[in-house]
Amino acid sequence: MSIAEAPGLRERKRIATRKAIQRAVLELALERGLERVTIEEISRVADISPRTFFNYFVSKEAAIVGDSPDFIDGEALQHFVDGGPNGDLIRDLGYLLADAAERASEDRDTQIMRKELHSKYPHLFALRMAGMRVFEDELSAVVARRLLREDAAYAKDQATLASRSRLVTLVAMGALRHAWTCWADSANKSGEPLAGRMRDTFDQLESVFVKSRQS
Repeated sequence: MSIAEAPGLRERKRIATRKAIQRAVLELALERGLERVTIEEISRVADISPRTFFNYFVSKEAAIVGDSPDFIDGEALQHFVDGGPNGDLIRDLGYLLADAAERASEDRDTQIMRKELHSKYPHLFALRMAGMRVFEDELSAVVARRLLREDAAYAKDQATLASRSRLVTLVAMGALRHAWTCWADSANKSGEPLAGRMRDTFDQLESVFVKSRQS
């Protein structure tokens, strides 16, 4: 269950418009080639004006690249920093990221189309990776806040704090990749949401760590 409340009507409309734009540009780019797609065509398919398009994305490339994970809900973020929801750092981090994914909630077809275009146009993949590096830095800062709250001694050892928060972040990014791969390649295509797969992956990761400590 998400630790954040469901978004309001205005936020749901904003998310729906953003998804419609992304879906339109992905379909058009795969059908015609990126270089032949115009903002006017994207806007027509998404049933918006070109002006509205630019309220959401600076370019068609940005719409294709997609959004990096985002801590949309401040309450959920603070809950994590304060030690929740389970009291285990890795597992809680997974639930925080799943909460963000739940709000984005892109379907499998959209994700697959985006992956295909990233493979076809290397510069789009490079843009995606740049966005993910920024996200990693933001995530590392959040983890550092959690670690500092759990142990005030880190305040006197910033180097160790930075190192451990980066380590936790890289573990989390590996788990995210595992969750996405399992979700996208799922043989049964059961319609399981990505957020659910992410929570399961981080639960498994936490279980592995517990068994390792006990052995």
